[in-house]
Amino acid sequence: MEELNNNLDNTVIDSLKNKDHTGINKQLDQLSCSHSDIIQLLAEYVVLAEQDDDSFDAWYDGLCEDKLKVLKAFEIMRAHLES
Repeated sequence: MEELNNNLDNTVIDSLKNKDHTGINKQLDQLSCSHSDIIQLLAEYVVLAEQDDDSFDAWYDGLCEDKLKVLKAFEIMRAHLES
């Protein structure tokens, strides 16, 4: 799991350098998450990010690979909008 997170983190860093979302969009379009899954995921993310670190860490560690990709893409696109 740690190796997967490291690979995803490297992808995030590369994507932050390049503001082209084409690669991210292609990855997201192939995921098994439904729209309602993604909305629930982002709602949980926003709420749990405001709570204690242990609750957030436990939730984050339990996410599947597809949901981790959605969160990484969300953070990349949010960073691009904020910059």
